[in-house]
Amino acid sequence: MTVTALRSSVITFHQDPFLVDPASSYRYLDDALVVMADGKIVSVDPYSDAAVDAATQAAGSAVTVTHYPDSLICAGFIDCHVHYPQTQMIGAFGEQLLEWLNKYTFIAEQQFADKSHADTVSRVFLRELLRSGTTTAAVYCTVHPESVDALFEESERFNTRMIAGKVLMDRHAPDALLDTAERGYDESKALLQKWHGRGRQLYCITPRFAASSTDEQLAAAARLWKEHPGTYMQTHLAENTGEIDWVRDLFPQRSSYLDVYDHAGLTGPRAIFGHAVHMDDVDFACCHRTGSALAHCPTSNLFLGSGLFKLTEAKQTDRPVRVGIGSDIGAGTSFSTLHTLNEAYKVSQMAQGRLTAAHAFYLATRGGAEALYLQDSLGSVAPGYDADLVVLDLAPTPLIAFRMGFTQDILEKLFVLMTLGDDRAVKATYVAGVPVYDSARDEAFHYAQDAAVTDGGAPDPRPHDASLPGIPG
Repeated sequence: MTVTALRSSVITFHQDPFLVDPASSYRYLDDALVVMADGKIVSVDPYSDAAVDAATQAAGSAVTVTHYPDSLICAGFIDCHVHYPQTQMIGAFGEQLLEWLNKYTFIAEQQFADKSHADTVSRVFLRELLRSGTTTAAVYCTVHPESVDALFEESERFNTRMIAGKVLMDRHAPDALLDTAERGYDESKALLQKWHGRGRQLYCITPRFAASSTDEQLAAAARLWKEHPGTYMQTHLAENTGEIDWVRDLFPQRSSYLDVYDHAGLTGPRAIFGHAVHMDDVDFACCHRTGSALAHCPTSNLFLGSGLFKLTEAKQTDRPVRVGIGSDIGAGTSFSTLHTLNEAYKVSQMAQGRLTAAHAFYLATRGGAEALYLQDSLGSVAPGYDADLVVLDLAPTPLIAFRMGFTQDILEKLFVLMTLGDDRAVKATYVAGVPVYDSARDEAFHYAQDAAVTDGGAPDPRPHDASLPGIPG
């Protein structure tokens, strides 16, 4: 058994600050020793020579301690809603949701019938997540089974926890992106049987949104989900007013957009609904009653002009809803969770809400784990949890370093980091106790797009130096 340890300050959340006094929702240690073994956290204690000796005695040999001064360790960030095929079209100009899908998304996604293309984009995608400190994500692939294999294969290389699935669409999309209710069921089932529970990979049944699936396909998706307990279901919900009007026309018998999914049997634990911008109290109450989760995607909702997510209403104490943060690449404009939290703060301000640093970092860590029903293994820095960690630099830029000199406590430091920080604030990322990203060796993480070429002839975006600890060669 190999035992390693990290020394730095630590913050971890153990309760929901939307429901309890935020001051009692977290534990902060100014100087801590985090001991790890076999992919798990063994202990988290105040740093001392005695703590190191105890870890060494338990291991039966000397324990390597990696020290990160002027830094902060927290649980790896969790992205509850992201489209990896849209990495290549992030920052596509203009349009609102439906026009944007037709003009950019559906064109880009047709390229993923080519496995080599899917491999290339998945490599870039995983590295951008890790560079940003994200260790778990709920990911949309495309309608092509090859796209799912590419994503999971790359995730397996890093041992990251990915929740992903083939998109289901049997109407209102280009012919090259359509399946049928039967074929979508069969292909999803085959992928589920191949990947769900293989290492750390988890399968997610993924109808894109109500407008692109018939009643028959929604029913088939619900049947597959019910047949395989422990799997996930993800889709889009109430993102844009034009989309909502369209869904109302397509499903006139249903009382709301969410009711379409509820009627089809697609609400419940491990259901993740992206966006949910235009929701009322009846919708939130349905999510609470069924245990369904919402993914708040602020950069995307602002970029496409979709609206302001009602976070305060979603977390109302008499019927709180599980909520996580989503980057929603590529309508979302950054892989960085810190940048996403910055925009979430502004959305809350505009929606007459209040998002403190405690609330924000909870959403990005334990809140995301609770949304995904993984709160017993992810989202906290505590004994028995998976050692998925991000080390944040508390002075990543001259301005932030200057500003930190005027902060009074850890929450103020976190707020500065989330409003002024981005991927440059990520000093290191650990997956199951293994360092898979180190900013000091960031050159090893660049994509050799114009250099090495894979056997299939596509550019190989793997690092020039594949010897970086944790990066498969």
